[in-house]
Amino acid sequence: MTRIRRGYVARRRRTKIRLFASTFRGTHSRLTRSTIQQKMRALVSAHRDRGRQKRNFRRLWITRINAAIRKIGVSYSYSRSIHDLYKRQSLLNRKMLAQIAISNTNCLYMISNKILKKGYY
Repeated sequence: MTRIRRGYVARRRRTKIRLFASTFRGTHSRLTRSTIQQKMRALVSAHRDRGRQKRNFRRLWITRINAAIRKIGVSYSYSRSIHDLYKRQSLLNRKMLAQIAISNTNCLYMISNKILKKGYY
């Protein structure tokens, strides 16, 4: 019998997977079955860690804001200051406040004084 040449679909699929896994080490970048498993694992981890990253950054921002508020000697805590910001319908979110706390503490001090001046305490 003559040899039948197979199509190129499977080869293209494997090549695509190998390109995705080209940075993996050892067998995980060479053998097809192992590569497919590692690709699935990598995509699951990436999906899970996108949520974790958001969570971790929010925690970091809260910690920075809280530390800055306590350092400048404002008489109230992080939770109360965020509550006041929301009551005043301020457009500053935690990310912005954390950046202000790092770069310009005086600005954060002025913002907190403004809240206290027109505040509810």
